[in-house]
Amino acid sequence: MTQSPASPLPPPKERRRLREAGALTQAQLAARVGVSRETVRAWETGRTTPRGRTREAYAKVLTTLSEKGKVTAAQRRSQEPPQKPSPEAKPTVPLEKRRPRSRRPTLSAPQPSAPSPDPSPDRQTPQTPQTPLTPQTPLTPAQAFDALYAFCAPALVRQAYLLTGRRELARESVERAFQLAWHRWPEVARDRDPAGWVRAAAYEYALSPWHRLRPRHRHPEPPPPDAADRALLGVLLQLPPSHRRTLLLYDGVGLDLPETAAESEASTAATAHRLLHAREEIAARLPELSDPESLHRRLNELASTERLRAAKPPTVRLGSERRAQYWTRAAIAFTIALIATTALTLHTAPTHYEPPVPPGATVSGVPPRVAPGPLSQTDLELRTKLREHVQHGPDRLTPEPG
Repeated sequence: MTQSPASPLPPPKERRRLREAGALTQAQLAARVGVSRETVRAWETGRTTPRGRTREAYAKVLTTLSEKGKVTAAQRRSQEPPQKPSPEAKPTVPLEKRRPRSRRPTLSAPQPSAPSPDPSPDRQTPQTPQTPLTPQTPLTPAQAFDALYAFCAPALVRQAYLLTGRRELARESVERAFQLAWHRWPEVARDRDPAGWVRAAAYEYALSPWHRLRPRHRHPEPPPPDAADRALLGVLLQLPPSHRRTLLLYDGVGLDLPETAAESEASTAATAHRLLHAREEIAARLPELSDPESLHRRLNELASTERLRAAKPPTVRLGSERRAQYWTRAAIAFTIALIATTALTLHTAPTHYEPPVPPGATVSGVPPRVAPGPLSQTDLELRTKLREHVQHGPDRLTPEPG
């Protein structure tokens, strides 16, 4: 029995667009498919993917919404009067519509502007002579890595400083994260969010509990010179690591709650609880930061006061290569030593079993052996007697002639 292939699904953003174009809420769509509202939200954010019969029902609903949208667009275009393009008019390119969560500055690096889409083929625009476009030369892996590092490293160093309160550890965390990214560059290059991949790796290294065992981390670093900055950094460092990370991602970097939950590998409810708890702790000790906007502004100011510089991209990339070469050579040397030790053991080991020699024991009832010595008086007399008396025996027969 063969299984039918899974129904194709559009990307998560397209799923949300189709639902909104069909004037459906997440609860209404969940009722059609037969799942919960949280499940539909996870599908639209890309955290999970439907399977089995649920996938087929979800794909059928999305197909229906897509066809309905196409029919509505065709009807709208048929009702619009045709417009003649003026020769002096210039072609306009529609910009990508974005709905940012807030317009406040964030600790993350500025997002690069996406290329604008091509004009709609349904609208008639005057054709202007254009110069032929030459194909762009694709970036090499090293160039792409250097571009990602230059784009993300400065902001990540400031974020890691807010997580740890240590300048050297912040720089080391970012460098280790990018070294790991260069070591796994094919995986990182194909990731949907390379900056998020590196940020998660840097946070994991910065919040590792093993740093407390290092000798140089037993002594605190000099705090910020400003009293307000010292108070805010002290409150941040007293929060649990998971709460500190959630607060930084949501109020510092500016991620949404589902994105924060996905990056911290927690449920949305747990992430919301951590965020509220962290805000309550900060508001209890620093009442002037009870407003999220004020807290976000102070986090930016605290991160900007420290002059934290990241290393150059080639330095990090070459350091990752040297580190990989070192561990490769160490593994080869350990393997050779293990083989040599095994060969020597096999060469010198005995080939058969030899029982151990038992310790000596005294045997009773047997006189000890005496070494030869001088003859006793009895032996001397016996020897003299034997020599003086000739042994008598039968006469000797002599043959006679007959």
